[in-house]
Amino acid sequence: MTGRPGEGVVRCSRDDYGDTFTADLLGQYKLYVQSAEHVSARRLASSRLLLGLNAGLAALYGIQPAGFGQSGWAMAVPVLGIAVSLLWSRIIRSHKELNRVKFKLIHELERYLPAAPYTCEWRLAEQGRGRSYRAVTDIERWLPWAFLVLHAVLLIALAVEADLPALQGR
Repeated sequence: MTGRPGEGVVRCSRDDYGDTFTADLLGQYKLYVQSAEHVSARRLASSRLLLGLNAGLAALYGIQPAGFGQSGWAMAVPVLGIAVSLLWSRIIRSHKELNRVKFKLIHELERYLPAAPYTCEWRLAEQGRGRSYRAVTDIERWLPWAFLVLHAVLLIALAVEADLPALQGR
């Protein structure tokens, strides 16, 4: 993206647009910042739902009846948990990428406004790589992997348990 009209997010100059350029640009900027906030809210709602689903699946291990682990249905629970964890990880990555693009455009829009608070904040936060700030998605992305490992360990334990009677009869 460049600062020249027609090539970046701003398609025309102040002179070509007219007197309402700054007011209209500010209105569009506000709407776009709000859309970036909505992406974060959707990511949070998705994460809450998938965290609850993963926790519920993990809780099923503790309340299953005796002998349940020997049935094939018991294997479905960790397999479903692994699938949910992979989906959750993909959703986090997708929202992170969408917000990365949105904030790139926000920074571009700020080039045409008198103040650039998001650009300044991002610079002060060392683009999320400093000690002062870590992006929530960089921390949050480990949760699905922790559940995936839990479900994989439980799947292996169920597989070993299902094979134990056969081993004991030898």
